[in-house]
Amino acid sequence: MKKLLALVLAGVMTLSLAACGGSSGGSSASTGTTQPAQTTEPAKTEAPAEPAAKTYVVGICQLAPHVALDAATQGFIDALNEALPGQVEFKNENAAGDSPTCATIVNGFVSSNVDLIMANATPALQAAAAATDTIPVLGTSVTEYGVALGISNFSGTVGTNVSGTSDLAPLDQQAAMLQEWFPDAKNVGLVYCSAEANSQYQVDTVQAALETLGYTCTQYPFSDTNDMASVVQNATDNNDVLYVPTDNTLANNAGVVDNICRPAGVPVIAGEEGICAGCGVATLSISYSDLGVATGKMAAKILTGEANVAEMPIEYAPQFTKKYNPTICESLGLTPPADYEAIA
Repeated sequence: MKKLLALVLAGVMTLSLAACGGSSGGSSASTGTTQPAQTTEPAKTEAPAEPAAKTYVVGICQLAPHVALDAATQGFIDALNEALPGQVEFKNENAAGDSPTCATIVNGFVSSNVDLIMANATPALQAAAAATDTIPVLGTSVTEYGVALGISNFSGTVGTNVSGTSDLAPLDQQAAMLQEWFPDAKNVGLVYCSAEANSQYQVDTVQAALETLGYTCTQYPFSDTNDMASVVQNATDNNDVLYVPTDNTLANNAGVVDNICRPAGVPVIAGEEGICAGCGVATLSISYSDLGVATGKMAAKILTGEANVAEMPIEYAPQFTKKYNPTICESLGLTPPADYEAIA
């Protein structure tokens, strides 16, 4: 009996262990499927932020408030803002016609280490070129860079930290225009400010062309606005026609010239449209706004490293338009040739 009881107990224990072993795989064991292993997903990483666009500080030194210079400055600002939207801070300063003030302005730009200087008109360019040989300088409304910077045999590229755009119209064509309007005139007076080197260059060149055409020419320089009226009066009294170059002092005082010349019946051929609108009968006109835009495009290339200012040649106005002043022409009884446009 004891042996029989021992065998029964051993069997019961065997069955219990078998049951325990069958249930250890969980409920999936009874269906014949295997539960997939649990995995941990890696943490998501955000893409690196785009680097902020580089910003630049550009100093603008404009010689004087004048319609042509204002248009060049605005064209420059518009072009840079289009090329580098939101990336340029402008320090826009005006010397109010005082050349020494240009030096004060650009020296301030140099002290604050601006990224580029735009010099609007010859005295502003000369001041900027004297103030720095490292900060890029772009001129505009400058007639002849070789004359302005004292470079002999100028080839078209300054080769330093200076470049820019020129408002030089073909001077031989200006002389030919005077002949077209006044073929019977004999004496021509050339009036200009002797403090502006580019004005001297223009009248010398135009005088040579006019003398080739048979005119007798006399130069009438004045040093500043204090003697301008008396010099213009003298030129008016002794000549049939006056020629006025692209000259900043005359541009700011064209009304004075008109008040002397028009009552005397002496016409004026002007070097640019702004002066012609104030005192002239005709001019070869350029767009100073377009000139400023061209300068702004040059600046964008320099700031972004696309171009080296020392290797950039001076750029010139792409086209010229013959224009006349309808008000003054009517006052003097002059009829413009058919291919001239009226100054609005």
